[in-house]
Parts: sequence; C-alpha cells; structure tokens
Amino acid sequence: MSDEETTDAPAEDAAPEGAPTAQSVLTYLTKSIVENPDEVEVGVNNSGDRATLEVSVASGDMGRVIGKRGRVANAIRTVVRAAAVRDGAEIDVEFLD
Repeated sequence: MSDEETTDAPAEDAAPEGAPTAQSVLTYLTKSIVENPDEVEVGVNNSGDRATLEVSVASGDMGRVIGKRGRVANAIRTVVRAAAVRDGAEIDVEFLD
C-alpha cells in the first residue's frame, strides 16, 4: 500500500501549476455560455496559497456568466472546484470586469 501513498504525493505538487483540468473545464463552460466565445480568457494567478483562475469575457457577456443573484457563477465555481480535485488542487474562481 505504500505505492499508493507514493502516487498521491505528486498530485499535491500539481496545485501551484493552476490545475489544468479545472482550467479546461472553466474555459469550456464559460465559452458555452457567452455570445462571444473568442473573447473568453482564463488566466492563472498563483500569488496566494491557492491558485486563482481569473476569467474575463466581453463586457456584454458578463451578465450571462454571473446570472441572476450570482447563481450561474456559483454553479461554475462548484463544477470547476470539483474538476480541480482531479488535479489534487484547491482553486478559487474570479470573474473580472
């Protein structure tokens, strides 16, 4: 069973890299919602103890991404955080104006 414990260690090293699975899921979901998918940009900020995925979209699409009372944004955050578990990372998602 020590082999299984050894394989878990590299997954924790993936956290500072920004969780590529979570980034791909976030990009896909955001491009699926907006009217201008070519203007969707997802960046990674590793300044804190957790990686932060920063999303910027066209000005007219921000309302679609946020949704009423932030429900769409919260749903996106939930799905992306679940995808980050696959990378062994904890992430935050921010939507930038």
